[in-house]
Amino acid sequence: MLPLQLVDSFLLNYNVGQALLLVFAFATVGVLPLRSQKLVALNAIVFGLVFALTPQSLVPVHYLFLGIGLLVVGPLLYATAND
Repeated sequence: MLPLQLVDSFLLNYNVGQALLLVFAFATVGVLPLRSQKLVALNAIVFGLVFALTPQSLVPVHYLFLGIGLLVVGPLLYATAND
């Protein structure tokens, strides 16, 4: 378990959007060894929803566009995945 002061001192230098982008990158890299296109697509859909629903007072507007893009690409990846 990390001390709360360490996490707080790390997050003070970044905004919420950058922290969510880092979590999205780690989650995507974590899913890749499973070799499942459906899981990658579900990951994209979930984070697209998170980016789109994050209040604009916490993040710049370009994270909203990233969320909308992931919400478009995610279902396309899911639909083209093999069974």
